[in-house]
This record gives sequence, structure tokens and C-alpha cells, in this order.
Amino acid sequence: MSTLETPAVPRAVSAQSNVFLAWLAGSLASCGAVTFTNPFEVVKTRLQLQGELARAAPSAPRAYHNVAQAFWVIGKNEGLRGLQKGLGPGYMYQIMLNGTRLGFYEPAKNALYSAFTGRPSAGQSIMALNVAAGGLCGVAGAALGSPFFLVKTRMQSASSFAAVGHQHNYASSLDGLRRIWRAGGVRGLYRGMDAAMMRAGAGSSVQLATYDHFKAYIARTLAHRGLTDNSAYTHFLASMGTGFFVCLVMNPFDVVSTRMYNQKAGAAGHAGALYRNPLQCFYKTVASEGFFSLYKGFLAHYLRLGPHTILMFVFAEQIKALGARYM
Repeated sequence: MSTLETPAVPRAVSAQSNVFLAWLAGSLASCGAVTFTNPFEVVKTRLQLQGELARAAPSAPRAYHNVAQAFWVIGKNEGLRGLQKGLGPGYMYQIMLNGTRLGFYEPAKNALYSAFTGRPSAGQSIMALNVAAGGLCGVAGAALGSPFFLVKTRMQSASSFAAVGHQHNYASSLDGLRRIWRAGGVRGLYRGMDAAMMRAGAGSSVQLATYDHFKAYIARTLAHRGLTDNSAYTHFLASMGTGFFVCLVMNPFDVVSTRMYNQKAGAAGHAGALYRNPLQCFYKTVASEGFFSLYKGFLAHYLRLGPHTILMFVFAEQIKALGARYM
């Protein structure tokens, strides 16, 4: 089997350059990935908001029945612009989240390994430390990108044809940020950040750690087939396995995060009108809609997350390889 090998790095790269290169690779790769996967994010958002806090009834009308039908309905009535709603703030969120996650994952991992084992992570793999490093980086990235995720969610839920959830009707990303700032200031911009941090922490701890594990396992067991650590085929296979496990762990937090972000402000202007915090959102969602409501939009989530994970890691690995070669 032929492989896409990365040429050997001809000279040492400083730690600072490595961090910057990983940040740049994460930012560019995730922006490239989200360009293709954003339509599934729009579908997922609407499926997760549909029937919010309403007890399911067989006769209850639903605008969106499944991923394929929702994709068709949105595309038919709102066009390509409808399927790509929220792409602008989506780019900014990806830079904040994945630039931070991929840029600082290795330094965070090395710091944890040095603290607990007395030596850097090279040559050893401890899943618990990998999970902790991924979770910390995910939480930090989610906090930085929270205002953009807030606007993105509200723009993606907006529809003049089949509206679900509260409709904010922002004319643009800047209009959304400006209106949120005027209504609630900094607290308004960061409303729902706690749910986003839980979401990203859960997803990142699984994603980064399992990707490391899958990549090492594939390179170790399939080296005789030419699948080395730097092979694009190795990156592709590792990403496929990672995407499923991330979606399985992350979807309940994703539902809660979507609802926390999309709710309108309460009478006082600070707390949300439906949920005071993520734990209350978990409780009210399960109490009203049942446990499996936490897995609303699961297929759309995987159809977004699976390709997004594959594209992001494959792009990131190749960008890092090019950067290491020429920097």
C-alpha cells in the first residue's frame, strides 16, 4: 500500500515554534473542516432545539423528522445560505477553540507527564494524563470562543420557514455581538460559557486522547503495511475511530450547550429565561423529554463531527509537517 509520507525534518524546531505551528495548523485545519461540515451543524442545532421542554406526543407537529429530511427542508426553503448559517462566527470559534486545543495540547501533556512521571511524554502514553491535557485545553478554548459560539447557535436556529427555539434574528455576526453587548454587556456575551466549557472539556478529553491512542496503535500494528506515524492514511483511520467516541460522550453536553446559548434572557437581563445553569438544563430536559432527548441530533452530530475530525486532523498533521519542513 502506498502512503503519503512526511519528509524528515532537517533541523530542530524550537518549542515556541512548535506551539505556534500547532496553533496555526489547528486554526487553519479546523476552519477548512468547518466549511464542509457546517450544514450538518445547522441541522443538528435545529433538531436539538425542536420540542424543547415539551413532552413528546405522537400527534405533535414536527418541522424536522430526521437528518436527511431536515437537510432537504432547509436547503429547499432557505437555500445554500440557510445551510451555511453561522459560518462566519463558526470560523472565529474554530480558531479560538481548536487553535488553543491543538496548539497547547502537547505543552499541557508534557507538563502533566513531567509532574506525575518526572519526564516528558515522549516515548510513553498514559491515557489518564492524555485525557486531562485534552480536557484542560478544550475548556480553555471554549472559554475564549464562547461569544462566537453564542452568536453562531442563535444564527443557526433562526428560520422564517420552520422556526425552533427562541428566534433572535440577527442580521449578521457583528449585529449579534453588538445587540448582546448592549443588552447584557460582558455577562451577556459569556452567557452559557459554563455549558460550553463542559461540552468542550468532555469532547476534547476524548478526542485528543483517543486520537493519540488510535494513531499510536495503528502505527505500531500496521507498520509492516507502510502505515507509519506520519502517514496520511494513519491520520485518516485514527480520525474515523475518534469521531464516534467523541460524539457518544459529547452529545448530551452538546444538547445542553445549544439550549443554554439559544434561550432568551430572563426578566432581570442576566440569567436565562428557561435555565439558570447547565445542571438545571440537564434536569429539565430529561424530566420533560426523557433521557434520550440528550441524544437528539446524534446522527447529524456524527455526520458533522466524523468528517470534521477526519478533515481537521488530516489537515493539521499535513500543515504541521509542511511547517516543520520549512520553518
